[in-house]
Amino acid sequence: MALPINIDDLINRRVVESARVEYKKNWNAEPIVHSICAFANDIDNWGGGYLIVGVEEEDGMPKFPVEGIRKEAIDRINKELLQKCNLIEPRYIPIVEHTTYEGKDILILWAPGGENRPYKCPVSISEGKSVKSEKAYYIRKLSNTIRANALEEKELFLLANNVPFDDRANLKANLEDLRASLIAEYLYSVGSDLQQEALKRPLADIAVDMRLVGGPSEFRKPLNVGLMFFSEDPERFFDYARIEIVDKPDPTGIGMTEKLFTGPLDRQLRDALSYLQNYIIQEKVKKVSGQAEAERFCNYPYAAVEEALSNAIYHKSYQIGEPITVVITPEQMEITSLPGPDRTISDEDLANRRMISRRYRNRRIGDFLKELRLVEGRNTGIPTILRAMKENGSPLPTFETDSDRTYLTVVLPVHASFLPSFSKKSAGRETKRTYRTVEELKSLILTALEETGASSTSELAAALGYKKSTTTMRKAIQELLREEKIAYQNPDHLKDKKQKLKIIP
Repeated sequence: MALPINIDDLINRRVVESARVEYKKNWNAEPIVHSICAFANDIDNWGGGYLIVGVEEEDGMPKFPVEGIRKEAIDRINKELLQKCNLIEPRYIPIVEHTTYEGKDILILWAPGGENRPYKCPVSISEGKSVKSEKAYYIRKLSNTIRANALEEKELFLLANNVPFDDRANLKANLEDLRASLIAEYLYSVGSDLQQEALKRPLADIAVDMRLVGGPSEFRKPLNVGLMFFSEDPERFFDYARIEIVDKPDPTGIGMTEKLFTGPLDRQLRDALSYLQNYIIQEKVKKVSGQAEAERFCNYPYAAVEEALSNAIYHKSYQIGEPITVVITPEQMEITSLPGPDRTISDEDLANRRMISRRYRNRRIGDFLKELRLVEGRNTGIPTILRAMKENGSPLPTFETDSDRTYLTVVLPVHASFLPSFSKKSAGRETKRTYRTVEELKSLILTALEETGASSTSELAAALGYKKSTTTMRKAIQELLREEKIAYQNPDHLKDKKQKLKIIP
């Protein structure tokens, strides 16, 4: 049976995290069954994992050329695999694909997170000892399969029958609510060998192969993740499963526009990003004296916007009937989703822009988005946003939530060159204040002075979105003066209220 994933991408770990892929040079029942059991337990809700038999590991990556396994051994391996997996309690059988890679035969065992965890299996699976052997629970830690200790066993039991919402069967839906055309389009996009079969075989069979349905054979129901990606209108099943973008050029609401993006999650994400790229994101080109290449920067770097919105789709709870909202003002872009980050992420972590979550909220949604290359790998989203903002010369983003973690808002400040600093339209208007560090303000001040040539302290405050200069801003100016990056235009009249600052060439 073909898997709904590109085999080359899987073997080279382009879309699946390293902790979820294990290479095995040869068939060895005991460590393989232990890893199957660990993936099935899925203690961190990663989505299970894959074992690739016939490919040797070298320094954590596949060793090329691959050795493969003997074709005549495949039937024996399949029979032994079934026999040994029957020893897992409760019974768990992975999905197996026999394929060729670089002309060599290999076996890929797909072990998704199980519905009946926790699972345990014999510690020793040698011939004749399996049945009587002590049984233990196995889990994944980083890229290793280990035996669970007492505390980890307790955690597994707390997770018993706690299947993530996206991986649950939806009793209000029917198989007919899934669209074969959307499934075939997805399989074609990711380059799966299953795409050809999807054009010939019944929808129900393909849905089973892709684990888009659950329940007994006589009462098959689509999983929530299947309806989110492969039904035309997910909002029929999940209230407000959509993206709303509001552009507010004026706080009074004059000229405000609102756009709604609905449909399968990947489609609404692509459509929303396309709208933001074409109608919201702007670029400026600045010629620098004595430099051949001009400097280019945007009001919001696309890479940061893409990552923030993709993460909102990934981590939103679809049990909460609220949309993902994107609000754009002249000063910033706010992307909000519900609920907020896990409580294991402290307020200090948020302030330091460090958000590393151990457990995924939507393990299957993440798998599909990664396959489509719409999100990054594990815990790489925030670093991507920070890097994009820095490279664009923008202030760093902030992450806001409340004490109950009911929401998360990612605030992307606009590049200083796009602030409505000296326009008549913004005169006398108090803009929303965003906390910025001294280093961020120093960068913004330099950018503003490059634009104007010279500005007073009050003019700089307006340019940065403040009604008047703040303590942090004055501290930033003093540091720039000490560093001799800026200077007063007339140092002999420092008490002059109209005194202006300029950049030292």
